[in-house]
Amino acid sequence: MIFPLAGLLIGLIFGAFRAKRRGGKTFDLLQWAAVYGMLFAIIGLFVMIFIDRSYLV
Repeated sequence: MIFPLAGLLIGLIFGAFRAKRRGGKTFDLLQWAAVYGMLFAIIGLFVMIFIDRSYLV
């Protein structure tokens, strides 16, 4: 459960930082943060599923 949440938080921070670096306004920061948050949360979910299935032998 921790991998998707960690991915979400890292994605939010990374997306907002990237939008800020490119000179984005408030809504740009929110949009980039949301997209990267969802992307990293999905990656974290797949990592969690992979780890869960690899240890159940």
